[in-house]
Amino acid sequence: MGRLTGGDPSLLRRINATVVLRALRSATDALTLTELVRGTGLSRPTVEGIMEGLQVAGLAAECADAPGELRRQGRPARRYRFCAEAGHLLGIEIGPHRVSAVLSDLAGARLDRAERPISEQAGAEERLELAAANALELVSSCAVARSTLRAVGVGTPGIVRADGSMRLSTALPGWTGLPLGERLRRTFRCPVLVENDANAAVVAERWQGVASGCTDVVMVLAGLSPGAGSLIGGRLHRGFGGAAGEIGALHLLGREAFPERLLSTTGEPLHPLDEAAVAEVFALARSGDERAEQAVERFIHRLVHDVAALVLALDPELVVVGGWAAGLDGLLDPLRTELERYCLRPPRVALSALGEDAVAVGALRLALDLVEEQLFVVEST
Repeated sequence: MGRLTGGDPSLLRRINATVVLRALRSATDALTLTELVRGTGLSRPTVEGIMEGLQVAGLAAECADAPGELRRQGRPARRYRFCAEAGHLLGIEIGPHRVSAVLSDLAGARLDRAERPISEQAGAEERLELAAANALELVSSCAVARSTLRAVGVGTPGIVRADGSMRLSTALPGWTGLPLGERLRRTFRCPVLVENDANAAVVAERWQGVASGCTDVVMVLAGLSPGAGSLIGGRLHRGFGGAAGEIGALHLLGREAFPERLLSTTGEPLHPLDEAAVAEVFALARSGDERAEQAVERFIHRLVHDVAALVLALDPELVVVGGWAAGLDGLLDPLRTELERYCLRPPRVALSALGEDAVAVGALRLALDLVEEQLFVVEST
């Protein structure tokens, strides 16, 4: 932030407006002018002027008097609230087997969600069109105007460039090189943030899941090609080129076979995106099938090694396991046991609290962060 001087009245007004708007948004109930003056330390004329501007902008509204509130002394003090309904946010997941979306107001309160299945073999255009259509139908079903969308967050597998284009994605056909952010900005006509799916998921778990209050967290989306998102000191760690956490590539070091072979019970490799086949192997293992048990043991051993590499490097407080493996029994205990063997200080291990919603919710949180920065952070020009 640049230096603030007495000769910069425009910046001072913006700072004052931000202070008042923060106070309104953080309040659990409507506030009177007197309470705003007391809470912000600003003069009453300044607060009155700011409130007029916020009402014109649609970000604040005067509350109606409650029945029976009129007193003998006259009309009660005017009370104001933050208008969370003045804008809306979307969080979208675009994955191999489904697209999903969650819609919220400016306070981050979820209004509804929607999802649609899609084949893992679908091309980029089909997947993109379905994701946009699913999200727009959600907006329409909630009686929300598209013009009120302030930002859209998107979580998807792969390495994402800063401009929202896909540098590399092996999970989705035709996704590598796609200018995903630009394409979706044309559809939604607002800022669009694109993030790796595991990165979005770890943000979600810290916001509304099992990682609440934690600052150093690793989130593993377990699968045949697992990925991980990391928070270090409460900040998302993407790495220099956006490829941090791509633990699914560790087999390229040559120390183990491809994971789709590890989990095979027939000698033929599973398709990397065939979740149904993977779930069947785990189900057979639970029923006592010897070959399936051996396959699951190989898979867990490999996953533990992948996770241990991150734990040894980052020393997180918590490891959260999500993705399709989140609902499979018998994964967490072996993970805890093996991490105790390999790690100098074993972290806590927990199952995702958000399950299949984690990626979309994390994308929503990233969109909310952008809007909060626009509304509540003031920088000099």
